[in-house]
Amino acid sequence: MKSGKGKGLDWPVFYISGGFLVVFIILSLINSDMVDNAVNTLFNLSADWFGAYWQILLFLNFAIGLGLAISKYGKVRLGKQDKPKYSYFGWVSMILVTLLAAGGVFWAAAEPMYHYMDTPPLFGGGQFNFIEGAFAQAFMHWGFLAWAILGTLAVIVMMYVHYQKGYPLKPRGLLYPIFGEKIFEKSVIGTAADVVSIIATAAGTLGPLGFLGLQISYGLNHLFDVPNTLTMSIVVVVALVAVAAISAATGVDRGIYHLSNWNVQFTILLGVIVLIIGPTAFIIDGFVGGTGVHIQNMFEMMFYRGDGEWLSGWTLFFWAWFIGYAPMLIVFISRISRGRTIRELVIAVSVAAPLVTNFWFSIVGGTGIFFEMQDEGSVSTALAEGGMPAAVMAITDQLPLGTVMGVAFLLVSIVFVATTADTMSYTVAATLSGHDNPKRWLRVCWAVLFGAFTAAILSIGEDSITSIQNSIVISAVPVSLLILPPLWNAPKIAKKMALEQGLIWQREMRKKEDKKYK
Repeated sequence: MKSGKGKGLDWPVFYISGGFLVVFIILSLINSDMVDNAVNTLFNLSADWFGAYWQILLFLNFAIGLGLAISKYGKVRLGKQDKPKYSYFGWVSMILVTLLAAGGVFWAAAEPMYHYMDTPPLFGGGQFNFIEGAFAQAFMHWGFLAWAILGTLAVIVMMYVHYQKGYPLKPRGLLYPIFGEKIFEKSVIGTAADVVSIIATAAGTLGPLGFLGLQISYGLNHLFDVPNTLTMSIVVVVALVAVAAISAATGVDRGIYHLSNWNVQFTILLGVIVLIIGPTAFIIDGFVGGTGVHIQNMFEMMFYRGDGEWLSGWTLFFWAWFIGYAPMLIVFISRISRGRTIRELVIAVSVAAPLVTNFWFSIVGGTGIFFEMQDEGSVSTALAEGGMPAAVMAITDQLPLGTVMGVAFLLVSIVFVATTADTMSYTVAATLSGHDNPKRWLRVCWAVLFGAFTAAILSIGEDSITSIQNSIVISAVPVSLLILPPLWNAPKIAKKMALEQGLIWQREMRKKEDKKYK
């Protein structure tokens, strides 16, 4: 740690971020309609004013990262460590569960079906007329660009600032190349960067926790006639938080690592079973055909600026959601990626993880579309009337061993979200303490706070869950400015580390010698 900067708990960030969340919930309790209207208004303004910027930001982040990976700088090893600590499978597993938690089951079942029911405007609109386009649109939203913004260029900067320069592991570290060590002192800009990152993380975590509480309650009612009540939803959230708190308490090396490994292995097993007992050929055709349409139309899809209402409700909502999550996942991926090369990092995050995600969406969503084509209304009616959890149950009902498959999908969902809750608890604690092994009580504290906030929001009503989910779009505005500088700072840092590691030493020294004797 440089000059003791950032040691100890950052109480201003703790009080401001925690206070904001408390005030948000109190205002929701007092007047939820007012909060909903304010959030929706700011949501629309954010999408209108920053939507094009977000589309360009995500594209450049992906393109520059891929360029670094295939360049001579791809061999640069990150984190001041010669060998990785975690196995490749364990490392990728921890990365995968962070984003898939939100879309692992319910969005995977619902989004391809939504786009099949109502064809995206880029593909001509209409209903039930372009299967590959439905897959392609879902792949674009959860694919290469979404994953790249969560942990490529910014991770390079963060790992350099923390492990090479010795400064705290905080989102404000992304601004170090611009402001120098002043950003870690009593800096208003630095404090603001950490605060908005924590608030965005809270919005992105509380939303899925709340939705899952409602969805699991629906699933238990559907499968076992358990009463679908607010009390049951809160019990589910408490159980999720208990798992997350235990995992957070045991740390990254034990709790998060093993929970992520187990969850990914179980998800792979479940995916293989559905692939075998479900419409195998249709799933594979959907993945291959959807990928082809996605790649063929990638630029048009990335930069689509047509139907504003559709755009803000789909693409820009997802872009803002992932941007809001980014700073904390950058902290987490930096923590688990020591010893990896830039090439390994970019390929794992920007290519491997998206392809795995897209194939999972093909398995779950493709099965739903197949059943819908065989019996119109068998899935779409449930989705329209009961939302995403109803669609999942409608799909599993039509598979062999429907009840068993329904329970398996609910279990995967629970562990996905519990893993995200413990990961986010860890990263918030790391941000507040400034190092990659924060105090146990702080990790558990934030897991419990996430649960308490979610239970309070559930008691207000489902609309409040939607409001806090939409509020991540608003918080993405300042966060998107925070993750802009790595676009040019990451290549500079990669070159600097390549020199330090002797990867381009001879060429650079020869240039200097030539200049010296001219």
